Amino acid sequence: MVERPPDLNPWPLTIASYNIHAAVGLDRAFAPERIARVVREIAADVVALQEVPLGDAHRPSVLTLLQQTTGYGAVEGPTYERADYRYGNAVLSRYPINAKRTVDLSFGSREPRGALDADMACHGHPLRAVATHLGLNPVDRRSHVKRQLDLFDADRMAVILLGDLNEWFVWGRPLRWLVSHFEAAPSPPTFPSRLPLFALDRIWIRPRHRMLRVWTHRSRLSRMASDHLPVVAHIDG
Repeated sequence: MVERPPDLNPWPLTIASYNIHAAVGLDRAFAPERIARVVREIAADVVALQEVPLGDAHRPSVLTLLQQTTGYGAVEGPTYERADYRYGNAVLSRYPINAKRTVDLSFGSREPRGALDADMACHGHPLRAVATHLGLNPVDRRSHVKRQLDLFDADRMAVILLGDLNEWFVWGRPLRWLVSHFEAAPSPPTFPSRLPLFALDRIWIRPRHRMLRVWTHRSRLSRMASDHLPVVAHIDG
């Protein structure tokens, strides 16, 4: 009897990445319920979030509020933690999240950075989503990308990298390394949200042909809720 290879295709799937700017909009109002409304507008299956307040002495966790008001499952990946303040990345998912790993990408004494590496079961099939937020310094970003590329094993399960790369130079080494690993992918501008000029937020998948469409979610609400627009992709086999 010939053994069939395992079916490792969790498609179709809509995924998104969204830097929520600590739930502070362009009007400088702290409004996590506005972020929740944008997430519901997007209606993606998996959403990677950056700059998420995870609870402090004065305010509850924005991630908890998002989970309660959207109905998604959620995991967090703090990049900054102290007794009275927690902050970082998160993943929202309509599908079960079976495991998570936090990856410390901090470089020297600069602002802590990290990635949240989550395994989930989509349509009963395994999917690995790595939600990341890279640094503002070019040297930091090169270190961050090198360390994350070492994590990927696309033969074991489908892998998606998504997040705020903070890279606007098209021929910069971080983007060239990512293109070499994943192949080039569409990258519509997401920043600043009112008049987007820079493609800071990106989604990568290997093999590239599974990514059928990539777009920014532009609505009256998303232009105000954060300084970034969400980037969204539809993936299928």
